[in-house]
Amino acid sequence: MRLLAGICVLVVASFWQLTGLAENAPAYQEVIDWQVEKVADEVLAWRRDIHEHPELGNRETRTAGIVADHLRALGFDEVRTGIAHTGVVGILKGARPGKVVALRADMDALPVTERVELPFASKVRTRYNGQEVGVMHACGHDVHTSVLMGTASVLAAMREEIAGTVVFIFQPAEEGAPIGENGGASMMIEQGVLDNPKPEAIFGLHTSPAPVGIFAYRSGGIMAGADDLRIAITGRQTHGGVPWGGVDPIVTAAQVVLGLQTIVSRQVDVTTAPTVITIGKIQGGVRHNIIPERVEMHGTIRILEPSVREDVLSRVRKTVIAIAESAGAKAEVEIEAYAPVTYNDPDLTRQMIPTLERIAPIAAVETPPVTPSEDFAFFQKQIPGVYFFLGVGMPDPENPGVNHSPYFRVDEASLPIGVRAMSAMAMDYLSQ
Repeated sequence: MRLLAGICVLVVASFWQLTGLAENAPAYQEVIDWQVEKVADEVLAWRRDIHEHPELGNRETRTAGIVADHLRALGFDEVRTGIAHTGVVGILKGARPGKVVALRADMDALPVTERVELPFASKVRTRYNGQEVGVMHACGHDVHTSVLMGTASVLAAMREEIAGTVVFIFQPAEEGAPIGENGGASMMIEQGVLDNPKPEAIFGLHTSPAPVGIFAYRSGGIMAGADDLRIAITGRQTHGGVPWGGVDPIVTAAQVVLGLQTIVSRQVDVTTAPTVITIGKIQGGVRHNIIPERVEMHGTIRILEPSVREDVLSRVRKTVIAIAESAGAKAEVEIEAYAPVTYNDPDLTRQMIPTLERIAPIAAVETPPVTPSEDFAFFQKQIPGVYFFLGVGMPDPENPGVNHSPYFRVDEASLPIGVRAMSAMAMDYLSQ
């Protein structure tokens, strides 16, 4: 994620506006506020504990255990575990019949070595796709999980005021399953997470480096679709001092990286279809003076306009193969869909904007679309959903601590705001 463009221009909300929104709040809002205050210390403790003990996708055993134990202690009507490896689903039925709404949080961390000085900083190391890596909640999923646990506490205490059912979905592997494994939202859906009961809507939030007290939303596409890109360049091995004796796949790979950027900068209309192509990993060679036979590359393609996706993917394949052939090398290109565009249902978004405006301590603002992706989009392909951003940024221009950075940081004052928002989203939807 990045600081949402233009957000600073939109954050000002006058006192009379906030007062007016508060006067129109439903009666149960006071109960929500009271319950959030009661659970705030627990939410803080959960977040710090989960942050200190992060787990990668499909390995969230400890985190899932904490979540499941908490839901059972609250007396949930049903708690399901082991969904899509480590996923947890809790069913909370209100005192009266009504609609069904789902709330979702993701639990997995990233293969990132933490560089933030915190008493609860992660020191965890493990192996990921054959490499030893540090593990860190560098995208705020520890916040998402603890906020939804807090929301479970709030709504469980309000059963008598709930008309309907709330489905709590704690999802593994949002960042992607390890190579050779399935996982994430699509696997949870295949295993029936949206069945029995079937939610009519789903809500989720994501941390953003925006200031605390700001929610950012968008009707329609809010986050890009993503495709996983793998490229293998095969040349002919030779001595590093005699490059003309073979075909250098490393130089060819470098030309491929640059060539892919011309698709974005020269072949796609960036005013109507923002597109990003990033190579995040290149691996090849074993010694400084040997030109290897093969180089493998791994990257991501982000597209905000679904109508141009097939054209962009075709251009990627043609560009890679043509550059390789021009060097006398061979190229293999594999593109696998990771997630579609995160698409907020326009009608449901309009319905829930007043909730965000009422709850936001500073402001709820409309954001331009952003190019990170989210597999929450798979849920939205099945049922209407709204995904919004929760500001957690800390005021430090020297270290903004953006998502996926080893310096990612969270202002913990955002935690009760997130609980308040998710609780109100569920209650307002079920009450309308």
